[in-house]
Amino acid sequence: MNTPDFSSGFDAAINAGLEWLSDQGSFVFDAMNAWLSGLYQAVLWCVGTPPYSAVVAVLALIGWRLVGLRFAVLSAAALSFTAYMGLWPETASTLALVLSSTVLALLVAIPLGVVAGLAPVLDRVVDPCLDLLQTMPPYIYLLPAIALLGYGPATALLATFIVALPPALRLTSLGIRMTPREFIELGDASGVSGWQMFFKIRLPFALPSIMAGINQSLMMAFGMVVIAGIVGSGGLGEAIYGAIRTLDIAKSINASIAIVVLTLILDRLAQATATTRTGAAQ
Repeated sequence: MNTPDFSSGFDAAINAGLEWLSDQGSFVFDAMNAWLSGLYQAVLWCVGTPPYSAVVAVLALIGWRLVGLRFAVLSAAALSFTAYMGLWPETASTLALVLSSTVLALLVAIPLGVVAGLAPVLDRVVDPCLDLLQTMPPYIYLLPAIALLGYGPATALLATFIVALPPALRLTSLGIRMTPREFIELGDASGVSGWQMFFKIRLPFALPSIMAGINQSLMMAFGMVVIAGIVGSGGLGEAIYGAIRTLDIAKSINASIAIVVLTLILDRLAQATATTRTGAAQ
């Protein structure tokens, strides 16, 4: 077999398939682009329209309630620092992109993970697919998304959705399968219904794993939004990409600090929520 000839033919087939998909399904991708862009703009309006001080105050109050006063004060100070650096619009845009993509991923991952945890046959199909998604370089998802959706936040949202999906799905499925056999047998002997078995036995045992999956999805989304800056997603990722192109080291450091601040705050809030929910379930 001539390797270069095979490679050229394989590449040509992939390019032709992508062009055919773009031409034949243009109306679908145009609608998807409009819907994703609308979702992003709606979330951005919620976090970007109010004064930054109002958003900082809300996040500080949530942090006080979930974590503590010290965390709330430090979070408010750190977010205010990003605003003083002139990066609040980019920070709000990044927050909107992370929240919208993560919520979409969870809406798909958690129900599908529950079904996969209850159906071993489906889990055996889903598991290698998740392995593939998690081992592919994240920026690979941007290329077909650009071809189908063009440049803009919709492309970044779709790519971030794909990256954030596997952790929540995998850990939800794992949590459902971790229910001790003796509790299931006890439920069967007690004559509980299928819904009662799920909500009163399986779900409480699975909740810590599900919450861990949510946290991991959130962290994966943050990692992807930086890479997605190359497709015109806006936010801190695009600020870093622009700084790299112009060799503006100071601007890249400022944007990196803002991303670290936002990531740490949402990570701590997600961990505190997981601890609270797990404690309530137990």
